[in-house]
Amino acid sequence: MSSLLSSIESPADLRRLARAQLAPLAHELRTFLLHSVARTGGHLGSNLGTVELTLALHYVFNTPDDRLVWDVGHQTYPHKILTGRRDRMHSLRQQGGISGFPRRAESAYDTFGTGHSSTSISAALGMAQAARLKGEQRNAVAIIGDGAMTAGMAFEALNNAGVAEGRLLVVLNDNDMSISPPVGALNRYLAQLLSGQFYATAKHVGKQVLKNAPPLFELAKRLEEHAKGMVLPATLFEKFGFNYIGPIDGHDLDALIPTLENIRQLLETDSGPQFLHVVTKKGQGYKLAEADPVAYHGPGKFDPAVGLTAPATPAKLSFTQVFGQWLCDMAAADARLIGITPAMREGSGLVEFERRFPARYFDVGIAEQHAVTFAAGLACEGLKPVVAIYSTFLQRAYDQLIHDVALQNLPVVFALDRAGLVGADGATHAGAYDIAYLRCIPNLAVACASDEAECRRLLSTAFAQNHPVAVRYPRGAGVGAQPAADLAGLPYGRGEWTRQGHGVAILAFGTLLHPALAVAEKLGVSVANMRWVKPLDLDLLRALAQSHQALVTLEEGCIQGGAGSAVLEALQALGLTLPLLQLGLPDEFTEHGEHARLLALLGLDADGIERSLRARFADLLAVDAKVPV
Repeated sequence: MSSLLSSIESPADLRRLARAQLAPLAHELRTFLLHSVARTGGHLGSNLGTVELTLALHYVFNTPDDRLVWDVGHQTYPHKILTGRRDRMHSLRQQGGISGFPRRAESAYDTFGTGHSSTSISAALGMAQAARLKGEQRNAVAIIGDGAMTAGMAFEALNNAGVAEGRLLVVLNDNDMSISPPVGALNRYLAQLLSGQFYATAKHVGKQVLKNAPPLFELAKRLEEHAKGMVLPATLFEKFGFNYIGPIDGHDLDALIPTLENIRQLLETDSGPQFLHVVTKKGQGYKLAEADPVAYHGPGKFDPAVGLTAPATPAKLSFTQVFGQWLCDMAAADARLIGITPAMREGSGLVEFERRFPARYFDVGIAEQHAVTFAAGLACEGLKPVVAIYSTFLQRAYDQLIHDVALQNLPVVFALDRAGLVGADGATHAGAYDIAYLRCIPNLAVACASDEAECRRLLSTAFAQNHPVAVRYPRGAGVGAQPAADLAGLPYGRGEWTRQGHGVAILAFGTLLHPALAVAEKLGVSVANMRWVKPLDLDLLRALAQSHQALVTLEEGCIQGGAGSAVLEALQALGLTLPLLQLGLPDEFTEHGEHARLLALLGLDADGIERSLRARFADLLAVDAKVPV
């Protein structure tokens, strides 16, 4: 390892370097980062874009005493490397290794755990207020991307922060170039000028002098706004009560460090909340990532010298791809279909839909609440909106789901991607709770796809209903069941007795049907593909309960309030009493790791399911029984 980076075990070591050493350190850090992610997979483009910004923040501010709060957190790999975790980067996003996102339990420098967007300003403001109330002289810095600024929560926090006391800096990391003012020497000069004590003092004195002449004061205020607005988009954030500084080149350490030093002085003299706008480039320093930031946003393992390559054998069709193809086919068949995504076009499989049906495609930004109510408004006018959203992100729009969609019984389809465990992204992205939080809502139906072919059928069934329906499906591919080309659905609210056995019946909800079938072949038990959590197929449930001595429910979702709970409630309502074993995700957050290994760890693979059945129902199992399907 090169000498500079190997000498950095903490930001305190960084702050001992001469400023002239930071540029070569940035080069070393970027090179280390590229080769590290290439070995493990993970978020790349966003992290290459924050190398200089991360160095500058830790160089200027006294971290961890000064709090850095990173939004979303997928741009924090440089931060992790500089804060004592360089030697653990080989374990990134792997079971037992370090997280791909900030985690308070992992490091004192990870001041706030994140994984969802737009929380940084609120959290940093809370920290700034806590410091003020406790009499502690510390700064709080929120680093938020331009994408995360599309969420209402960010603006709620700005609105509160503008009138609150405390030492708060918001850094807008603008890496999409959607805000594209000129960046260069002039802007560097202006940023340093506007962040300097002379400007702040002159501005304060001017206000005091002119306050006695209100017309002149108002004129001076408007002139200042318009003068700044001619060269930088200051007015909006100034209206929130911030002192706007920037935009500056987020890769230029000679611009970043003096500006941040000036801002730190402003914070220490109680000059109010500060807002710094920096412009960075995703994939900075790696030409392939610069040219295709989407592909290099979260790549798997690759050779940096070669870049991403197509696999030797074509990958199986993923559930996301099945959804994307269904969406296009159904849109071609029904002009009422509208596709909606909260900033997850690629992740949710809407790229082809946008290309073919641009007028019927809506990316509302990272604004899940708005996405759901927007869909409700479309449905009120006779259209058929499909909201493509990750299970974990729908949680953020729960109030809108209840009041704006379900209460009005509007026909909105929710395509819930990433249902169940998600592997390397960990607890923040796991779709562990959708069954539990959806099935308690009146008018809303919930379906669980067991494979790719069934996923397409269930989506068609959902679209045909005149009320809200959610179809949940996991990340990645399933067993490889080829979807049919037509748009035929499946019977609404009906499951299927998939394997006839005796003694014990396994009621499978979703993709765990397939390990259940493997277990059933060994133990001679029955298996039912329940398909629907709500409405539950009561006829099938009654038949299973009356012909078996015990039931097992199986789901890749939380046990508390999940599908097993729905079965238990239904049995009680039917007046049926028999032993019921509920298998699913335990009452704890499941950490990151490879998906299959996590299922095995939780006893939800075939071996684990068999162990659970033998432990609970040994007397009911006919070992070595072979009962035909």
